Amino acid sequence: MNEAGFLQILIYLSVLLLLSKPLGVYMARVYQDESIVANTWFAGLERGLYRLCGIQDKQDMRWQQYAAALLIFNLLGLLVVYTLQTCQDLLPLNPQALPALASDSALNTAISFATNTNWQGYAGEASMSYLTQMLGLTVQNFLSAASGMAVLVALIRGFSRRNTNSIGNFWVDMTRSTLYILLPLSLLLAVALVGQGVVQTFDRYATVKLPEPLTYATPAVDAAGHTVLDAQGQPLTQTQQSQEQTLALALGPAASQIAIKQLGTNGGGFFNANSAHPYENPTPLSNFLEMLAILLIPAALCHTFGFLVGDSRQGWTLLAAMTLVFVALVFVTVPAEQQGNPALTSLGVDQAASNQQPGGNMEGKEARFGIVNSALWAVATTAASNGSVNAMHDSFTPIGGMIPMWLIQLGEVIFGGVGSGLYGMIVFALVAVFIAGLMIGRTPEYLGKKIEAFEMQMAAVIILIPPLLVLGGTALAVMTEAGKAGILNPGAHGFSEVLYALSSAGNNNGSAFAGLSANVPFYNYLLGLAMLVSRYGLMLPVLAIAGSLAAKKHIPVGPGTLPTHTPLFAVLLIITVLMVGALTFVPALALGPIVEQLQMLAHS
Repeated sequence: MNEAGFLQILIYLSVLLLLSKPLGVYMARVYQDESIVANTWFAGLERGLYRLCGIQDKQDMRWQQYAAALLIFNLLGLLVVYTLQTCQDLLPLNPQALPALASDSALNTAISFATNTNWQGYAGEASMSYLTQMLGLTVQNFLSAASGMAVLVALIRGFSRRNTNSIGNFWVDMTRSTLYILLPLSLLLAVALVGQGVVQTFDRYATVKLPEPLTYATPAVDAAGHTVLDAQGQPLTQTQQSQEQTLALALGPAASQIAIKQLGTNGGGFFNANSAHPYENPTPLSNFLEMLAILLIPAALCHTFGFLVGDSRQGWTLLAAMTLVFVALVFVTVPAEQQGNPALTSLGVDQAASNQQPGGNMEGKEARFGIVNSALWAVATTAASNGSVNAMHDSFTPIGGMIPMWLIQLGEVIFGGVGSGLYGMIVFALVAVFIAGLMIGRTPEYLGKKIEAFEMQMAAVIILIPPLLVLGGTALAVMTEAGKAGILNPGAHGFSEVLYALSSAGNNNGSAFAGLSANVPFYNYLLGLAMLVSRYGLMLPVLAIAGSLAAKKHIPVGPGTLPTHTPLFAVLLIITVLMVGALTFVPALALGPIVEQLQMLAHS
């Protein structure tokens, strides 16, 4: 890596860490209902929403009530998104007269956006009306993110409260997350993106007349909108002719959705090419702002955690553990892409961009971003539960593509999604103190609460559900004809595509290798089930842990207490996270990207 590449990474991390502290303290004050500027502006609106919905905002909930409110609210959101997609041909704000989506595709997308996964088996500009994008997808970008933040705050209250059966009020936590945090930040970012050229309009798609007819081939689709495959499982094509061209396929109210897709670690693109599309991400500055937004709230929530538990060092420790793993994996991914493909080098192909720039693998990457910003984005979007892309992960080198996949498989706890990443890391912290307690023969404690059998049982459920979904789903896909029919690249890379898809769905990321024909009933239902279980199958045990901890008394620090704010604990936490990820997924990775890397080297 040259000096320019190192400097880009350094600037990104410096700005991220500098902004995380003040934002984290601000969010802590929001959840403590302290006086802030946003409170002054929106307090009347907040109270009005509570009165309109009949919410008793001063009434706290037990964890079971909190979980029930969360599930009911998210289920209603899922149904709204599904209905909008299947009825969009009858609804307004559809200037292109786009048809309704097939039921299996609509269900997959509804689950995807309700669970903060934002997996996309469709092309947004060719499938979704403006109304569906705004009222369905964009709204869920806010609400799914706020749901994750609410669960985190409930867990933090489990540590800060004592001898009580309540963990807060879901409706209040969700409302404040949306009104005072996500909306203001999204407004600021959307305005900045519009200034950089991201489109925000309700106009019809722009077209230009061609000087002569254009003949081209497109994938054949059936009446339900699914890709038609031949007997060998390859997509059929059909020839079409046009007298005009639609510019970049779409316009639309994109900036408002792009802002919250990044800040809420959602990741679903307005356009099919996601943040590689020049209408979503036109300049290096817009790229930097969007990439910064991906990790901003997850990093800041570490400081929120420290502030709310009364010890800022606890937040710094978790943030340090996340950052160390993140930086280490960035410095694996970037060199892997800059080295390029040795098979091409052996053929005498010059992979250098110019005499002044280092060579490397530019396949699938935008020239306006280059290798460093593409690889950095790939690590950031998979470290977080984001899933947006500014390059084609399917075109990365085997090692360069393996690192983002492995980051997803770690449980998305290296920053992770807003709320979900930190509560996942806290669960790993419970496991780490439990292991340390076993070593010295002492009941483990974390933040003044004893960690006993129930907490560890729930932690085990949280850690085991994603691997079960990922590895079980991958095995099912490669063992059945319906699953194998979508694999367009046979061999190790095809296996990697399937493993990545299930890893993405089973850990609520949403990115993809994209070489898999996944918009078919088999994958729509399989991935939809994985997204659903991995989201709520983890949230419920986290809330159960919160309720159990809140009911316990506080244990004073003693001579046998393990300090959890030291560099030693940060190292122990990192080892715990990596060991779980390594022991679980390395055998599967050996069948995909690792063997692909060896094959590439053997043919070079």
